[in-house]
Amino acid sequence: MSTRVQQSIEIVTFRLAGGSADAFVAANALVNEWLRQQPGFVWRQLAEQQDGSFVDVVLWQSHDAALAAGAKMMEEMAQSPAMTMIDPAGLEMKHARIRVSVG
Repeated sequence: MSTRVQQSIEIVTFRLAGGSADAFVAANALVNEWLRQQPGFVWRQLAEQQDGSFVDVVLWQSHDAALAAGAKMMEEMAQSPAMTMIDPAGLEMKHARIRVSVG
């Protein structure tokens, strides 16, 4: 069994509670800056689906880094403009350890 730390991917799906998709995307500049400063952050992609919902995918260097940043985000970024536009009722967040990666 390998002792190498496995990267982790965070997948968040949600709908907006209000506001336009364009306003939401613009409001994410602050979230992006916050993420860049978190230990273990690799990259983020935010996508809008055809039905208007969003998928937010973040790659972390480790599962522990992903979990730590998630907890910290709820403390530090919960009242940011982008976060307040999200409907909490439909928000779903998952973390998964990467087993295969092809680049």
